[in-house]
Amino acid sequence: MAPPPYPPQGPYVPGPRAPHPAAYPPPHAYGYPAPPPSLSARFREDDWPTLRELAGRVHGCLWVPLLLCVWPAMLLFAGYPLVRSARTQARRVFPADQRTVTDPSVARAQKTRAWAAALASFVILAAYGSGEDWDQAWQQFTMRLAFTPWLLLLSTPLVVLVLFRLAPVHARPGMRRGVRPAVRSVLWYFGAFTATPLLVWGSVLLGRQLPAEPVWMPVGFLLMLPPVWTAMFVAFSSGRAVRSAFNTTLVHPTLPALLTGVLVWEFAAINLAVGGLPPGPPPVQLAALLGGPASVTAVAWWEGARRRRRYGVRLRSS
Repeated sequence: MAPPPYPPQGPYVPGPRAPHPAAYPPPHAYGYPAPPPSLSARFREDDWPTLRELAGRVHGCLWVPLLLCVWPAMLLFAGYPLVRSARTQARRVFPADQRTVTDPSVARAQKTRAWAAALASFVILAAYGSGEDWDQAWQQFTMRLAFTPWLLLLSTPLVVLVLFRLAPVHARPGMRRGVRPAVRSVLWYFGAFTATPLLVWGSVLLGRQLPAEPVWMPVGFLLMLPPVWTAMFVAFSSGRAVRSAFNTTLVHPTLPALLTGVLVWEFAAINLAVGGLPPGPPPVQLAALLGGPASVTAVAWWEGARRRRRYGVRLRSS
């Protein structure tokens, strides 16, 4: 009887392939320091890098032409910390998201509705609009940017009062605790908004009193720093103030949705009173006039129903 054959030997032995090793953990898992984030990542975060950190990331050769020019150096060393301070304060007054419940599906629906409304407006203007209609559309857009915070300030107390009437008695103390930070954020925003033109007027008035000599130019530059700070604070906080409805989510998580529905109908009435009907035949005019507010209201209603069904957030019993 012949002996059994030896198993094949050598480096190319056929057989089952070894499984691929798992991904290695990052170096800081073994105690090594993690690599510092890039400048672009730091600027995307809530806290911008300081001027010292920014100077450490820039190559030394790039500082030579900058330091030889006086005004670019002054704008960098005085302007960047000023803008960073205004942005930090805006993020402190209006945090990223104070909603107690976040729903990605609702956010996607809101973005889809916004893009669909913008596309529909463009198609209507391209098909039926004239040059005057395009100018009027741009004026309405800038008017919304300018008047949305003020209209929101006027509409919020009424909506909050209605919510207080709908809420049960045991839930009202918790809602009252959320009113104080909302009022504080309103005072910050509209204080800076009102102070900016006053500070600009005062800085220009004081600058005219300075002697017309090059030695006093830095003094005039320093006089413009306070209005620049307040203007940067308003610019950085406007988006978050509108999205959070001046932190009224601390009063009730459904307030942004309710205020959005109220504001869109108010703007529809203002646009109708100021600019008249949109261009096009009567069915298109009616659809353009009511389609946007109706779709926003539908999304807000669906958001409230989804919060009530999935997360138990209710108007009367929360």
